Amino acid sequence: MTSSKHQTRLDDRILVAGAGGFIGGALVRRLAERGHTRIRAVDRKPVGDWYQRTPGVENICMDLSEKENAVRAAEGAAEVYNLAADMGGMGFIERFRVECLRSVLVNTHLIEAAWRAGAERYFFSSSACVYNTDLQKDPNVRALKEADAYPAMAERGYGWEKLLSEMFCQEYWAERGLETHIARFHNIYGPYGTWFGGREKAPAAISRKLIEAKDTGHREIEIWGDGHQTRSFCYIDDCIEGIDRIMHSPDLIATPINLGSTELVSINELVDIVEEIAGITVTRRYNLDAPKGVAGRNSDNTMIRSILGWEPGATLREGMRHTYAWIEQQYNDRKAGKRVVEERW
Repeated sequence: MTSSKHQTRLDDRILVAGAGGFIGGALVRRLAERGHTRIRAVDRKPVGDWYQRTPGVENICMDLSEKENAVRAAEGAAEVYNLAADMGGMGFIERFRVECLRSVLVNTHLIEAAWRAGAERYFFSSSACVYNTDLQKDPNVRALKEADAYPAMAERGYGWEKLLSEMFCQEYWAERGLETHIARFHNIYGPYGTWFGGREKAPAAISRKLIEAKDTGHREIEIWGDGHQTRSFCYIDDCIEGIDRIMHSPDLIATPINLGSTELVSINELVDIVEEIAGITVTRRYNLDAPKGVAGRNSDNTMIRSILGWEPGATLREGMRHTYAWIEQQYNDRKAGKRVVEERW
């Protein structure tokens, strides 16, 4: 791993905030696999409820929305990755806007603590929810460029928190010289993520519904919306690779950039893919009153290809095969009374 300042040493302290979550847990595992020996993993969930726990890592249960906890967590850190936020699929972020907005406290305290601690680099996980919703009213949406966040009309709650936190990152670089890096995630999915309970996103929710249909023989599932809404979905391995490349690019300091796939599909097409993987077909019952988000959203990857010479490459079918297989194992484990990954409200 290299940066605009120096090569990260394997014995540098690295802080991953939100390490008990889906993306944070995958990032911790990747850092450990690469030989980093001083990883501090922090999440407000009890450690026993974390999605993944990597051996040899300092795991701390701590709420980083509290200033003193942020100061403690950032102490001695050369790199800080902020993936801590209250979030989930549309069922969560449309119903709990205040909780989503309160995540601004984590970034506010953590970036200040990182700067005071002398951190070399700070990463913020933003979201495609920052984009102007007026540009996302048609399923046949044009792909969103980074400049499309302004004039600002982000998704209420979650999107506005992400946009404001991006601004914090940009100003800490401009005024205080803290090297910050910002990635706008587009629907990250994969194994070791939330798959039931209300916070799961569409790939996991649809996989679970097909697995339940296959198991019970009740071949009908509920689809939120009319099934025509469109999205692109980015596989977790591509996301982690992208975080590393963005964090260590001298050309992407304080510069928000898309991190997503350009493979646009409708929700109906996503169901088609999962049906093919599951080996069954189901009747689709459309709930037009359920949360469904914007009509269409896709990632324009012109900028990331130009600057990094790279973009997410996993196809949706490839990623969904791995995701479905993992959720099916989780489903069977839960039926057998074993402990499984979940997100507590």
